[in-house]
Amino acid sequence: MDTALQQVVERVRAAAADATPLRLRGGGTKDFYGQPPHGELLDLRALAGITSYEPSELVVTVRAGTPLAELEAALAEQGQCLPFEPPCFADGGTVGGMVAAGLSGPARASVGAVRDYVLGTMLINGRAEVLSFGGQVMKNVAGYDVSRVLAGSLGTLGVIAEVSLKVLPVAPAEATLAFACTQADALRLLNEWGGRPLPLNASSWFEHAPGAGVLRLRLRGAVAAVEAACTQLGGERQDPVRAAAGWAALRDQRMPWFALDAEGSLALWRLSVPQTAPVIAIDGCAAPLIEWHGGQRWYLAPPAQAARLREVAQAAGGHATLFRVPAAQAADCDVPRFDALSAPVARIHRALMQEFDPHGVFDRGRLFAGES
Repeated sequence: MDTALQQVVERVRAAAADATPLRLRGGGTKDFYGQPPHGELLDLRALAGITSYEPSELVVTVRAGTPLAELEAALAEQGQCLPFEPPCFADGGTVGGMVAAGLSGPARASVGAVRDYVLGTMLINGRAEVLSFGGQVMKNVAGYDVSRVLAGSLGTLGVIAEVSLKVLPVAPAEATLAFACTQADALRLLNEWGGRPLPLNASSWFEHAPGAGVLRLRLRGAVAAVEAACTQLGGERQDPVRAAAGWAALRDQRMPWFALDAEGSLALWRLSVPQTAPVIAIDGCAAPLIEWHGGQRWYLAPPAQAARLREVAQAAGGHATLFRVPAAQAADCDVPRFDALSAPVARIHRALMQEFDPHGVFDRGRLFAGES
C-alpha cells in the first residue's frame, strides 16, 4: 500500500475511533450539489495518477484524485473519450468526484450514464478496510453492481480510491443542426426522430427571446450516417468549432441561460421526466432549457416553489432536484435538494450505508436532509 493510500486509510480509521464525521472532497467543483456538506475535510487529491491504460482494450484505471482534465487529455491522445461527457462546472474536478456525483453531460440520453461505464472500484469503507469490486472487463460480474451503486452516492458509502472505466473511440463524424421552433414542436420532433435509425447524440432547446426558441441537435457516428441524417433532417448546419464550444458551455452550465438572477432569488431546478412528457408549464417560471431528447428539463424558480415543482414532476412520471441554490441563500435554505425516497428504496439506501459505514464516518447528510 503506497503512502497516499495509507494516509487516507489511517485518517478513516482515526475518524471511526473518535466518531469524527468526514467530508470527502476532491476538487470541490460540485460542493453545491446535494445537501450542504458537513464534517472534517478529507482532501483526496493526493490519490492521483493513471495506474493502467490499455487503449486497445478500451479500459483505463485511474486513482480518484486525478484531475478529470488530465484523464480526458490522456484519452484524447489515443483518439478516445468518456462518452457520457462528465460536466466540469469549474477547473479542478477529479475522477472520484465525477463518479461520486454521478452527473452526465448532453450525450447521456444516447450513450448512457457514468454508472454504465464503471467496471470496477477500490473503496475504503467506514471500517478503514480497502475493498475491491468488479474488474477491468464488462464480463466480470463479481461485485459489479457494487461498483455501479457508488455512482451518485456523494461519498456516503466510503472513499472511492480508484476506478476502472470503459472508454470509447471518438466518433468519426459529428454535425450540429439548428431548427427554429416552439417547445411543443421541439418535443414532437425529438420523439419522432427517436423512433428512426438516426445517429442522434445530444439535443437542447431553449428560448433565446420570448416566444422564439431554437432546437439544436448533435449527430455523431460514421461519416456516411451523419451526412445522410443531415440531408434527411434539414435545419441549419452549425459551424463545427462554434457548435463544439456551445455544447461544452451547456455541459458545464456556462451558458447565459444558467446565470442565476442578480438578486439571488432564483434557484436552478432539474426535472427528470420521461422523454415523451408533454410541455410542462409552471406558473411564474420562464420556459425551461430542455436536454436529453426531452428527458431533462431545467427551470429557474425560487426554492420556495419546491412543492409545486415536485408535484408537477411527479405528475409527469419523474422527479425534481434542487440542483443549485444562489450563494446568498445556500446557508439558510432548508429545502431538501432531492425528492423524498419511497419507504422501500430508503430502507435499501440506509442498509447500504450501515453495511459500508456502520460508525457513520461519512457525511450521510449529503443525500438525506437532516442526517449526519
